[in-house]
Amino acid sequence: MRLAASIVVASVGLSLAAPAVAADGYSLSNPAPADKLRDLCPDRPTKGTGACTVDAGHWQVESDIVNYSFQRDAGVSTQSWLATSPTVKLGLTDTIDAELAFTPDVIVRATDHTTGLSQTQSGFGDTYARLKFQVASGQSFQAVILPFVKAPTARSGIGNGAWEGGLIVPLQWNLPHGWQLGLSPEADWLKDGSGSGYHLAASTPATLSHEIAPKVTGSVEVWTGSDFDPAGTTTQWSADASVAWLARPNLQLDAGVNLGLNRNTPGVQAYVGVSRRF
Repeated sequence: MRLAASIVVASVGLSLAAPAVAADGYSLSNPAPADKLRDLCPDRPTKGTGACTVDAGHWQVESDIVNYSFQRDAGVSTQSWLATSPTVKLGLTDTIDAELAFTPDVIVRATDHTTGLSQTQSGFGDTYARLKFQVASGQSFQAVILPFVKAPTARSGIGNGAWEGGLIVPLQWNLPHGWQLGLSPEADWLKDGSGSGYHLAASTPATLSHEIAPKVTGSVEVWTGSDFDPAGTTTQWSADASVAWLARPNLQLDAGVNLGLNRNTPGVQAYVGVSRRF
């Protein structure tokens, strides 16, 4: 909890220390005009995070429409559904945005195939508050830093009831022939499974993207994450693929599938989603 508070204080301090008005003059009180908006750049649909921020004075909503995952381990299968999971963003300057992510309805169904018994739980998920700072915005390379805090708003059985936090550092390289390479290393400070302390977890998705048709971008991704709980380290791997269609300058639709590559990772996760800038 002390770490979560430290992240909040540091993030607020960085926000206050940053210029109130971006170099081009746009801010909350002087939003970027429609003809000056940058290309829509949501974090969806990959597990990686975009190395970009929302234009000053504009809102952006990015959400699953539906998200389903399935995992089977030690004779128990777990199915999870997310009925929307919006991330609401507000551009503070052209290099800083504030974000709030939550899931109004999580449904988790666990079935023990030995006994035939199953249990279903549903309810509100955890809530994440984030600040995103773009620190490099060149033609060939972009980078941001993104500290975040998780508030334990989920009911027991869906969340772990703990305040947690972390830091993501998304990096993007614009390669020849229209290819883009993204890395999003992440460090998390998580509650121990025993509930007695905190420990480190880390993950990194590596994403390769390219336009496969006008206004349509395809991405392939390899993701790995390790949870260094004192009770034992757990490592996950997945191979992911997604497609995004820029239906309008301010509207993107997407779909994707993630395939688990070991027992610790959900065997399959599939989703469709939407991103909209206002």
